[in-house]
Amino acid sequence: GCFLLWLLPSILRAQASPETRPSSPLCQQSPTKVSCKGVGLRKFPKELGQGIKYLELSNNFIQNLSGSNMPGFGQLEYLDVCFNQLEAVSATTLAQLPRLRSLLLGSNHLDRNYLANGEAFHLLRNIEVLDLSVNNLESHMASWYISNLTSLRVLDLSRNMMTKLLAGTFRNSPWLRQLDLSNNYIMEIQEGAFEPLEDLEVLNLALNSLLCISGFSLTQLRVLNLSHNALELFSSQEGAEPYLLRVLDLSHNRLLSFPELPRAHDLTHLNLSNNLIASLLPGSPYPRDFVLLYKEMQRFNRTVHPVAALTQVADLDLSNNRLELFPFSFFHSLGS
Repeated sequence: GCFLLWLLPSILRAQASPETRPSSPLCQQSPTKVSCKGVGLRKFPKELGQGIKYLELSNNFIQNLSGSNMPGFGQLEYLDVCFNQLEAVSATTLAQLPRLRSLLLGSNHLDRNYLANGEAFHLLRNIEVLDLSVNNLESHMASWYISNLTSLRVLDLSRNMMTKLLAGTFRNSPWLRQLDLSNNYIMEIQEGAFEPLEDLEVLNLALNSLLCISGFSLTQLRVLNLSHNALELFSSQEGAEPYLLRVLDLSHNRLLSFPELPRAHDLTHLNLSNNLIASLLPGSPYPRDFVLLYKEMQRFNRTVHPVAALTQVADLDLSNNRLELFPFSFFHSLGS
């Protein structure tokens, strides 16, 4: 009995040794997919088998992605390192992941070493899905990280420390289709910031600090969320090209009037709840107790019907506003 107890520590060490086992006994592994979620890893598991395409390493304690030799990961397409302590990513490591398409790095510390990390990210030219949420990134840091990612389709920058969108942020990401910028502190969108994004379909700017959207020109958007800002004005750009917008959320803002959307013919869902809208009458004057804070808001005094083009709207939410009158002409203009 004593002899077996004496051997027990050696047996346990042999079982746990990466040299004797190709993978952690706590990881779940199939021929092309490995999940090591929440198993207490403190470094990248280089000992995993060949041919892996999907690797989940979330909820661990990994601080860096580095290593001169990472055999077996040349086929990797999906890597999830969310909810770790990641602060350093080496170019040597990323260079060995030529087929990587999805990289999830949310809830880490990528604000540290961002210059070196961003330089390493320049090697990720095939990345299509990138999650950088909850990394304490400021505006210039986020711009640097994505500055050379020419294949991006989906980008999550939510819950960071961004205060403005710089004009050149998305200059090299023309194929972006979905962009999440929610839960930041964005107060300013510089002119031309979205201009390169001609394929953008879904944009989330909820839970920021925007005061005014003037000359909205993203005609190709399908879904736009601007809820929980401080918007007092939302106006679209004048022109002949119709908007493809189907879902628009302007709830929980400070809008004084029904937004004019003369070319939003495809709009089906419009949320205007929890604003300060007092009248739906075309060209109606503002109530005396409202003060126009921006000269540009005077544009709304013209007598264009605010809902003349909203013939496809199926869901309209005007709850929690300051409305006292619903004119018949308003409902007559709605198609459903």
